[in-house]
Amino acid sequence: MILRRVLIANRGEIALRILRTCRELGIETVLAASDADLSSVPARLADRVVRIGPPPPSASYLDVDAVLAAARTAGADAIHPGYGFLSENQRLARACAEAGIVFIGPTEEQLAAVGDKLEARRHAIAAGIPVVPGGPLDDTADAARLAAGIGFPLLIKAVGGGGGRGMKQVHDPATLASTIDQAVAEAGAAFGDPRVYLERFVATGRHVEVQLIADGENVVHLGTRDCSVQRRYQKLIEEAPAPVLDSALREEMHRAAVALGKHLEYRGLGTVEFLVDVDRGTFYFLEMNARIQVEHPVTEAITGLDLVAEQLAVAEGRPLSFGQADVSFTGHAIECRINAEDWAHDFQPSPGTVAEAVWPVGEGIRVDTHLQAGATVPPYYDSLLAKLIVHGRDRAEALARLRGALTRCAVDGVTTNTPLHRTVLAEDEFAEGGVDTAWFTRFLQDHPAPGPSESAGAMAVTTSGGRVRGGSHG
Repeated sequence: MILRRVLIANRGEIALRILRTCRELGIETVLAASDADLSSVPARLADRVVRIGPPPPSASYLDVDAVLAAARTAGADAIHPGYGFLSENQRLARACAEAGIVFIGPTEEQLAAVGDKLEARRHAIAAGIPVVPGGPLDDTADAARLAAGIGFPLLIKAVGGGGGRGMKQVHDPATLASTIDQAVAEAGAAFGDPRVYLERFVATGRHVEVQLIADGENVVHLGTRDCSVQRRYQKLIEEAPAPVLDSALREEMHRAAVALGKHLEYRGLGTVEFLVDVDRGTFYFLEMNARIQVEHPVTEAITGLDLVAEQLAVAEGRPLSFGQADVSFTGHAIECRINAEDWAHDFQPSPGTVAEAVWPVGEGIRVDTHLQAGATVPPYYDSLLAKLIVHGRDRAEALARLRGALTRCAVDGVTTNTPLHRTVLAEDEFAEGGVDTAWFTRFLQDHPAPGPSESAGAMAVTTSGGRVRGGSHG
């Protein structure tokens, strides 16, 4: 079918990103918005806005019935869930199918296959992909036996989790039982699913993922991304392709990701995440994200593809318009997540009203943001304000452009983590590439947070080079 009207069931920069591609393709857009977002930039630019509830996500963006009712009210052909919220929700996918509305994402069965981490491990093993040694937990005695076989340190992970919640490290057998109890309680509270499992803890691992696009029969990889700079398992900086990675290992990861996609007969965009064990020179399957990712712009930069457009084409039932041999990679791209967080106060969220926002422009620079002067940063949602993406002929040029672009970013009215990114980009170890997932923790230990005056996001920007206030670029 040809999509004529799409309901965007999300907010912020990803809603604006989807809206832009739909407009370029001549597809009418309807924004599902909570009360907190009715006057947002995406709401002003959408062809139509449908209110879905009060600000709390549980009463709006996470309410399947409200989202489906909005689609029916608007006469939408399809629902694009973006990322987060209901993007991997099996119930929404099923409800769409029953209502004759296209869910822009994989099938309900595919969401079930990869949404449960133990089930995803089973599918990875069936596809011949190595997984981190570990397994599910039935009771404390079972945990002790499994731990003895794996060896310490260990990582306890929530089966239905993400973002680091329900995830605990264990270094001492004496604390295993109590730590499992903590993880079970946290997982149950966060996800409504108390199940946890054990894995070997890889101390010097890198987080490298492979982007896939598939039409149910053909599966094409779009290269690697490195997302190892993380705080409490939340990504801060992403780049493509993954730097300082052995070419043979990279090709193995490409093949493994495609093998999983084919095994699942996958449809749509998906990202297969791996942990690269630096000490052993190997990699393990972590999970698969069955949606578009926050970091998709770096892949778009090196491939020249519009991943939202490819999503929409697959959703219309069209086969991929290109094969693996048609995909080429050009240069290097890096993305910084600009969040409303206060580094000087343990990264506390910083809601408020934006007095002014200044973003850089120039060759190889892209800013994805819904922020502009007068915008409100509500306390109910993720703190992501903007994504600063740079593209260069190689990593050295991309780093140089990113350093310059960060000096021309400023937001007045809320505190952002821009000073943190500037400090990270000045580090020689980061510049060399290939840092592991524990690197940022070590970085924070060596770099005390600046005083409030340095981190407050005041409008102290250089005047060299172009800049733009508000808006969305790229």
